[in-house]
Amino acid sequence: MLRVSCYAPMKIAHIVCTYPPYFGGMGNVVFETASHLAELGHEVEVFTPQYYQKKEIRTEEAEPAHMHTEELQEQIDYANRLETPLSYGNAAYMPQVSRELDDFDIVHLHYPFFGTANTVRRWKMRNPDKPLVITYHMDTRGPGWKGLAFKLYAKYWMPKILGVADKLIVSSFDYIEASDASVLFRANKNKWVELPFGVDIERFQPREPLLELFKRHNLIPDLPTVLFVGGMDAAHYFKGIDVLIRSLAILNNNDRHVQAVLVGDGELRSTYEQRVHAYGLKSVVKFAGKVDDDELPLYYNMGDLCVLPSTSRNEAFGMVLLESMASGVPVIASDLPGVRSVAKEGGLVFEPGNERELAQNISGYFSPDNNIMEWRENVRMIAEEKYSWREIVTKLERIYDELV
Repeated sequence: MLRVSCYAPMKIAHIVCTYPPYFGGMGNVVFETASHLAELGHEVEVFTPQYYQKKEIRTEEAEPAHMHTEELQEQIDYANRLETPLSYGNAAYMPQVSRELDDFDIVHLHYPFFGTANTVRRWKMRNPDKPLVITYHMDTRGPGWKGLAFKLYAKYWMPKILGVADKLIVSSFDYIEASDASVLFRANKNKWVELPFGVDIERFQPREPLLELFKRHNLIPDLPTVLFVGGMDAAHYFKGIDVLIRSLAILNNNDRHVQAVLVGDGELRSTYEQRVHAYGLKSVVKFAGKVDDDELPLYYNMGDLCVLPSTSRNEAFGMVLLESMASGVPVIASDLPGVRSVAKEGGLVFEPGNERELAQNISGYFSPDNNIMEWRENVRMIAEEKYSWREIVTKLERIYDELV
């Protein structure tokens, strides 16, 4: 159905460190946002590092990266992939981006973007009349020297970068109040807008489970099925897959018959597979790997329950929770700022890292006294009414229009 915008067409630039086909929440958010803005008649261009064009980002110890097909490349629209003289992990230096931005009505930076966020700040200082919007996606955490570098960056550079924005967006005030940017939020609340991420409610919707997928992974269609969707590379170390595995072991040892399918890939997958084997769960815990975009919604329909067991504030929202809810599948997630805002609407929360509480919640959900069908209907209704991408982008369009 053709959509007509209430506002004059705008030329909008988005700047983000990851973008499809690389698997990551920030890039997927920007892709959906760009798609719906373009549908409304706006001209949208996404500036992102070139090295995401054909391969995943892996650590030096990882196996060679998966190469994406040329056909998949052609499907990823709106992207202007810039060369990066310096890059490390999800950080990249794109100095030429500052020469690209002058002709846009709105510039929208997605933070964090180490190596380029400060370049955008300097561009804004030279162009104070050009509107700059920044979405604060998440705090940055890491082990060892990386964690120290992140802390120093947040203390010195983050206030400078966020300080030049005309408007700051966060997926939930619950998250920002507990984040590294909490002082900045409290000092200037009028500059911040709460705007959750959205979900494609046509792509993700309730369907009858596809029996072929159960056969493919040697699973039993009638057995309670727990779903996990997320990256298994070093950049997604915080997803808490170990916590989920330990909770499944607890259930298995107590004769609670639950099976699980884990969707996602990365260099840590083999480690998780070894732990599943060590716990004696190989027959009931299956790794699906990275699935095609067309099949991903069908995997959600396999699940009776979706679990997001993340362990740190690197997880600020949890897009998989929305995709699951839109599919009519309730959720259980860690009680983390931001994440819990969504999870409490669509299911239950548990103490981060507490596999016993997670096991209790899973067991309770599948108890005979729980009205699972009512849960399923409610989560779909919440997704439709509150988190549809069309509604979210319409609100974003209003924010843009007020700045132009």
